[in-house]
Amino acid sequence: MKTKDLVLLSLLVGIGAVLHTVIPPILFGMKPDMLLAMMFLGIILFPKPHHVLLLSVVTGFISALTTGAPGGQIANLIDKPITAFVFLGLFLFLKEKGNINIIIPMLTAFGTIISGSIFLTVTLFIVNLMEGGFITLFVGIVLPAAIVNTIVMTIVYPIAQGVLKRIRPKTI
Repeated sequence: MKTKDLVLLSLLVGIGAVLHTVIPPILFGMKPDMLLAMMFLGIILFPKPHHVLLLSVVTGFISALTTGAPGGQIANLIDKPITAFVFLGLFLFLKEKGNINIIIPMLTAFGTIISGSIFLTVTLFIVNLMEGGFITLFVGIVLPAAIVNTIVMTIVYPIAQGVLKRIRPKTI
C-alpha cells in the first residue's frame, strides 16, 4: 500500500466520521450512516481487496465508536466489512458495463440498503431492535440514508475523481 493511498483513505474516513458524528439521531436513537458514503467512495477510488479490508474495518470501528444505537457497536463491526466486499464485487462487475456516473449512485443506494439491512438484522438479535420494528427502522432510517448517501455520492464522486486526476496520472 502506498502512503498516498493511505492518507487519502484516512481523509475520507475522517470526513465520514465528522459527518457521522454531527448528524442527529432520527428514530429510536438511530441515525443515517454518512460514514458509509465515504467508505463507498474509498472503495470506488481504491478498488483493491487489501484497501477495502482496511477501510471497512476502520469504518466499522469508527461507526461503532460514534453510534447512538443500542447494540450498534457490534452491528457496525459486522456490517461494514460485509457491505464493503459486496459493494466491491458489484462495483468491479458493473464498472465496465455502463455509464459510471449512473452506476455509482445506484450502487451507493444499494450498498446503503445492504448495510442498513445487515445492521438492523444484527441489532434485532442483540437488543430486539430497541423500541421499533425492523420495517419501521428500515423505512425511517435506511431508506432516507440511502437517498442522502446517493445525493452525496452524486456530488462528491466527480469532485474526488477530478482531484485524483491531478494527483496521479492514471484515470479512475
